[in-house]
Amino acid sequence: MKGWMQGNGPHNDIILSSRIRLARNIADIPFPSGLDAEKAKTVIDLVRDSLSKAESPLKFKDYIMKELPSIERQFLVERHLISPGLSKNNTSGAALISGDGVVSIMVNEEDHIRIQAILSGLQIKKAWEMASNIDDVLEQKLEYAYNENWGYLTSCPTNVGTGMRASVMVHLPALNITGNMSKILQAVAHIGLTIRGLYGEGTEIVGNIFQISNQITLGRAEEEIVENLTAVTRQIIDKEKEARKVLLGSNRIQIEDKIWRSWGVMKNARIMNSQECMKLLSDIRLGADMGIIENIPAQLLNEIMIETQTANIQKHSGKELSPGERDIIRAEMVRSKLND
Repeated sequence: MKGWMQGNGPHNDIILSSRIRLARNIADIPFPSGLDAEKAKTVIDLVRDSLSKAESPLKFKDYIMKELPSIERQFLVERHLISPGLSKNNTSGAALISGDGVVSIMVNEEDHIRIQAILSGLQIKKAWEMASNIDDVLEQKLEYAYNENWGYLTSCPTNVGTGMRASVMVHLPALNITGNMSKILQAVAHIGLTIRGLYGEGTEIVGNIFQISNQITLGRAEEEIVENLTAVTRQIIDKEKEARKVLLGSNRIQIEDKIWRSWGVMKNARIMNSQECMKLLSDIRLGADMGIIENIPAQLLNEIMIETQTANIQKHSGKELSPGERDIIRAEMVRSKLND
C-alpha cells in the first residue's frame, strides 16, 4: 500500500500529496454518535454490499476497528489511510481500503461514510475524480441524506453542502528558513483556507510539513473548491521556489552546511526521537530537491518519514516498545535506508 508514498506525482519536490474527502450519510439512519451496535453494523454491511455489487477495478479490504489492536489502527493513521477519529472508534468503526492504498472508505467515523482519495504530488482534481467515482457507485445503491437547500447533510455543520474537504500536504522549509512562512499563513487564512500539521486538526507542525485545506463546504461547488485550492497551491509552490533560490544565492554555504550536518547525523546517529527525525529529514529532503545531495528518491524520503512513526516502528518490530527502544530502532532504520 505505497500509494502517495511513491513520490511520483507532479511537483513532488514541494507537494507530498493531494487528498479529497467526501462526507456522506445514509437517509433515515441516525448519525454515528447516535447509533447502537446493530445499526452501526447495518451501515457497514450496506457500504460493503454496495461496493461488492459495483463494477470497479479497485479491490477493497475490510478493516474492522474493534478487531484491530491499537498499534494496527495507529499504523493506518500514520499512513494517512484512516483518520485519528476513526481509529478511536473501536466499537463500531470500519474502513474499506483499496489494495494500492489510494482510496479509503471510512465507515461510522463522524459521518456514516467518508470517502478519501490520496495521490502523490499536486493532483487535487484527479483525487476528486477518483473519490467522486466511488461516491457515484455508492449513491446508486444507497439513499443519501440530502436537502435541496443545504446539500449533503453531515454530523458537523461545517461539512454541510458539498461535504468535501480538499487538502494538500506541503514541504515548505525555505519559506520557513527565510522568515516568510507567517505571511503565507496569514494569506491562506484570509482566503478561507486552514493550515494544520501532518495528521490534520490538533496535530503539531513538525519538519516544515503543513496540511492546507478548505474550510467552507456550503455554497461552494466541488469544482470551485478544487480549482481554488489548486490555484493557491501553485502560488505557494512559486513562493517556495523563490525562497530556495534566495537560500542558494545569498546563503549557499550556510544552507549546504546545515544540510550536510543533518545528513551526517541521519547516517550515523544511534538514538533518534521522532521530532528530531522529522526535522533532520526536512533538511535532507531540501538538499535532495535542490540538488545538493544526489540520488535520493522522493519515495525513500517518504518511506523514512512514515515508517519511523511510532506505530509503524512497533508493527515492524512485531511488539510494543518503550520510547527509548523506539528511538534506537528508529535510528537503525534510518541508517539502514540511507546506507543501502
